[in-house]
Amino acid sequence: MRTWKKVVLAVLAALVAAGVGGWFSLDKETRGLLKTFPTNRDLLFWSVPQRDAAFRALDRIPLLARAHVVQPSTHARPLPPGSPLPLALDVDAFMAGQRSAALLVLQGGRLRLERYGLGFDADGRWTSFSVAKGLTSTLVGAALRDGYIQSMDDPVGKYIPEMKGSAYEDVTVRQLLTMTSGVAWNEDYDDPGSDVARFDKHKPEPGVDALVDYMRGLPRAAPPGTRWHYNTGETNLVGIVVIRATGKSLAQYLQEKIWQPAGMAHEATWILDKSGHEISGCCVQAAPRDIARFGQFILEGARAGGQSIVPDGWLEQATHKQADIGEPGKGYGYQWSTQDDGSFTVRGAFGQGLFIDPARELVIVTNANWAGGALDPTAMAAREAFYDAVRRAVDDEAEIMNGG
Repeated sequence: MRTWKKVVLAVLAALVAAGVGGWFSLDKETRGLLKTFPTNRDLLFWSVPQRDAAFRALDRIPLLARAHVVQPSTHARPLPPGSPLPLALDVDAFMAGQRSAALLVLQGGRLRLERYGLGFDADGRWTSFSVAKGLTSTLVGAALRDGYIQSMDDPVGKYIPEMKGSAYEDVTVRQLLTMTSGVAWNEDYDDPGSDVARFDKHKPEPGVDALVDYMRGLPRAAPPGTRWHYNTGETNLVGIVVIRATGKSLAQYLQEKIWQPAGMAHEATWILDKSGHEISGCCVQAAPRDIARFGQFILEGARAGGQSIVPDGWLEQATHKQADIGEPGKGYGYQWSTQDDGSFTVRGAFGQGLFIDPARELVIVTNANWAGGALDPTAMAAREAFYDAVRRAVDDEAEIMNGG
């Protein structure tokens, strides 16, 4: 009996030791996730604590964890510190209201503000949601420059033959990028029956890409090119176009054309859908500083080695109004939300954002988990007010320096 007890105790000790060792081998973000583990894929409907845990470790949740890795550059672009930006607002209060995980302001290529919250820090990866749209858009430009995509006016069916016979057959690449396909789509993040909530659960026909199969079943609501309607499913189709045209995964092409040439310092990951393709309208996990580097890369004309990775004039079109969204002074480019003053942005659900103002050499990165939901109107208005406050601070500083 004593021998049996010794054996049991030895086994238990080994299991405990293995468990402790495994625990300490996990990074702190994943350890935090284990405390509040989401048990389903419906991330739009997770609780605030679940999102706090998951947004910093989305690529490590077993239900979602299939992802492709994007390797960083061997020569990271430095982000030298600048003088603190004299803001006429309480940054702590702003971050608290946003439930902010990261807030960075890059101006003139220098970090003028860098703050973190929710127990997150500069070494972690936070999920992007629709900020990924800016990356996907730029990869289309790269594919045009590289000759993989022949024309912005090519029909989608040229690259995705399964779309023939659907409402998307004659929709062009340009119309996908500007979200003017005219195909019906419901992007209501609060509605479990919306397309944006249901397409991930769709069971496709055998041998057909899950996203393609879902999208080709949607009806037409307006003639192509006549109506703008926000549609993340179409960004995901854009990703399939790039994958089919280049013969490369989006992560591989991102690494080749942007992540390494732009001098990213950290590994990134891109979550895959059930068919094994990157979800191109969402779900790039990246360090906030690398998102800032991407913003600076765009600000400088998407140039690598002295040459732009996109065709001449294409980035200007991408970041200026190509479609009227029905709001004065605002529009939509190639996946970028635009303003008539020349600034542009990509906005992700729950408070993710990348704002670029070329006139002021300004890049602003926000990562957050809004308590009021994916499109919390109060938090959204506060973020717009923050952008304006930063721009005023830059203008006031320039006026003082110029002796005004």
